[in-house]
Amino acid sequence: MSADTLIIGRNSVTEALKAGRSITKIYVASGNETKPLQRIRDLAAKEDILVEETPLKVLNRLAPDNRHQGVVAFAKAVEYADLTDVLIAADEKGKVPFLVLLDGLEDVHNVGAIIRTAECAGADAVLLPKRRSAPINETVGKTSAGAIEYLPLVQIGNISQTLKQLKKRGFWVIGADMEGETDYFHSSLTDPVVLVIGSEGRGISHLVKETCDVLVQIPMFGHVNSLNASVAAALLMYEVVRQRQANTIK
Repeated sequence: MSADTLIIGRNSVTEALKAGRSITKIYVASGNETKPLQRIRDLAAKEDILVEETPLKVLNRLAPDNRHQGVVAFAKAVEYADLTDVLIAADEKGKVPFLVLLDGLEDVHNVGAIIRTAECAGADAVLLPKRRSAPINETVGKTSAGAIEYLPLVQIGNISQTLKQLKKRGFWVIGADMEGETDYFHSSLTDPVVLVIGSEGRGISHLVKETCDVLVQIPMFGHVNSLNASVAAALLMYEVVRQRQANTIK
């Protein structure tokens, strides 16, 4: 990734400011005095960040394929977290670790949506392979609604090796697969868990499937027999939440 990256949209820029992201400059649509943009101006002023009033045509050039909502910021690229640090932080909080690993997802909108849901569901990190993975760019940031500012993202090398290392630490590796042998709500997800989500077309790779402790499927009752990757991921992540909350109440 380059030294600077774009942050596009009101939510993304607002969350970046609130999280203390290193922002060098913000462009705001001239004459737009709406409350969300005024809040961005106020937050930027507190951090002494330059805000430049800019014609819409300039914003459209900066973000031609994104709905910028009248604001674009330049900032340093998101820094990847260290997996060991993530696990230490979870232990210090007294949490049962919950990780999400994306195996070959290349659609930036799906990746952004999964990061957003993972942050909302209380996951400790999203693991992303160095190869065959969508870049963490402005579209991911905007689709995540600013979640990339709060949820650790960990870049990993060999997926199978990473999963084997986590299994040695006591993690249960759950793979989402259409050919899974059990419905997802019948699997115990209250122990340390890594939820593996495969790519939009190919699903989980063969070697990664072999590394999973169990492959789970989401039951289908309609004529369409598959879900978007981010929707499937959301259902599975909130099944982790549901089981853990139920376990706490007992």
